[in-house]
Amino acid sequence: MFSSLKVRNYRLFFMGQVVSNIGTWMQRIAQDWLVLSLTGSATAVGVTTALQFLPMLLFGLYGGVLVDRLPKRRTLLFTQSAMALTGIALAVLSLSGHVQVWHVYVAAFAVGLATVVDNPARQTFVSEMVGPDQLQNAVSLNSANFQSARLIGPAVAGVMITGVGTGWAFLFNGLSFVAPLAGLLLMRSRELHAVERAPRGKGQLREGLRYVAGRPDLIWTIVLVGFVSTFGFNFPVYLSAFADDVFHAGAGSYSLFNTLMAVGSLAGALLAARRGTARMRVLVAGAAAFGAMEIVAAAAPSLWLFALLMAPIGMFGMTVNVTANSSVQLGADPAMRGRVMALYMMVFMGGAPVGAPIAGWITDAYGVRAGMAAGGAVSAAAAVTVGLVLARMGDLRLSVGWHHGYPSVRFVPRAQRELAAVV
Repeated sequence: MFSSLKVRNYRLFFMGQVVSNIGTWMQRIAQDWLVLSLTGSATAVGVTTALQFLPMLLFGLYGGVLVDRLPKRRTLLFTQSAMALTGIALAVLSLSGHVQVWHVYVAAFAVGLATVVDNPARQTFVSEMVGPDQLQNAVSLNSANFQSARLIGPAVAGVMITGVGTGWAFLFNGLSFVAPLAGLLLMRSRELHAVERAPRGKGQLREGLRYVAGRPDLIWTIVLVGFVSTFGFNFPVYLSAFADDVFHAGAGSYSLFNTLMAVGSLAGALLAARRGTARMRVLVAGAAAFGAMEIVAAAAPSLWLFALLMAPIGMFGMTVNVTANSSVQLGADPAMRGRVMALYMMVFMGGAPVGAPIAGWITDAYGVRAGMAAGGAVSAAAAVTVGLVLARMGDLRLSVGWHHGYPSVRFVPRAQRELAAVV
């Protein structure tokens, strides 16, 4: 389960990310709270979030082009330093009492700009640290790392904001980047897996898009992730509405739902690390199970049953995320990996701004149970459709029978099924 941590360079990277991810979650909570306290407007909080994700939607593919051209380690030193300075700037403004809402808007947009390059650089640098054999394990541990911070960061931020104010949470985040920067500086260059960088030239963005379009295994994986993230991952809409409108339980239950989902996500990441390989059938089955569990949760009659279902939903959602991420990285040519991962992250992260208004409209018009069930149905239907398309392209057929005394449903090569029919 933790085999990639035997690699010294990745171990340094992982430990640095443990500290930095906690700081990142603390800044997210502090940032939203600060905007709300300055304006009293939930819309202003939404604007802040939109500004942070807008650069990825606008410039994400160009970030991938840059990542394919530049050395990943030096690129990460620059982007991580930029995000550290943003946190420290907000801390100084907050602690000095001069902070205004437009300062937070600018800081959020600046973090988003850094993320345009930082995200694909971090994703692709993992393969340079551990090599192809350990990539699935390392990607899974990265996700487990992030989900662990999701459990710790908001709790620490809540205590810090209540006790000493938002400025100290920003300061912690800014200083937390010392850990990943130190890890990057302490790495041994000779132990990195050399990857050929793309030369500077015209048309590299179009070249990357043509490359993905010509690879069915990549394009259908990204399509599936796009449907799941756009229609299935609208939990801020669903969970808040279930807590307030369905169960009338308030903010405490909303926090409980998110915590149990984070626990399930952590378990899903660790199980993915244990598997060691990324298989398309795991991706398709995980997406189908995720959609089915959302439909079941939408019909849950009690708060506690709904809360308990958050754990498997988080687990299957993380299975989709980790399996798709590692299969896309392993399947892409190293010289194209930055552009491919930029497209993947753009689809994955860009789904929320598109899907959330749709989910909100269905919820307002037909109720949150219908909204969540619709999101699950679209995710499950996308999984089944992509599974059938990939099976057809791979000349596979559905085989239903018995295996070691148990019912078995699986895809087998067409020739194998025809031979079995003859025998």
